[in-house]
Amino acid sequence: MIKALLLMGCPELPVQTAAALYIANKLNREGFEVIAAGNRAALGLLLNSDPERHYIKKAIDIDRCIADLAEKKNDYDICFVFIHSDTGISYLATVKSLSKAKTVAVIFGKEIEPLIEASRDSKIIAAKAVHNPVLLRQQIDGVKSWAALMN
Repeated sequence: MIKALLLMGCPELPVQTAAALYIANKLNREGFEVIAAGNRAALGLLLNSDPERHYIKKAIDIDRCIADLAEKKNDYDICFVFIHSDTGISYLATVKSLSKAKTVAVIFGKEIEPLIEASRDSKIIAAKAVHNPVLLRQQIDGVKSWAALMN
């Protein structure tokens, strides 16, 4: 089974939770094992929105996730890094240095251009979105198969 990690930073922008659940749904439909990593607030919002764990089967604290990657206790095939600030770019760089995973930068917010530029070596899904996930969802729907990215 292909392991997919959803790596979320601070849930400052509401669109992050909606996008993470939407991507998790698509990944589950393709047969991926979906694991979410985030800080307490990000995971709290995500799991509160999926109380029966239809989309998010496993969740882990982001610091524990990164430590496990560094210690080679765990790895993933694909990692979606949710980015709306420089902190997200740091998480992306960390994953790229510690993991074999293909990386997908999910970029959102008001000022996305510098974040896109900093993420050029990853698959990019980006939209100027803060509250309304529709534009970001349209970009996500543009990817017909996540498994195809694995080749």
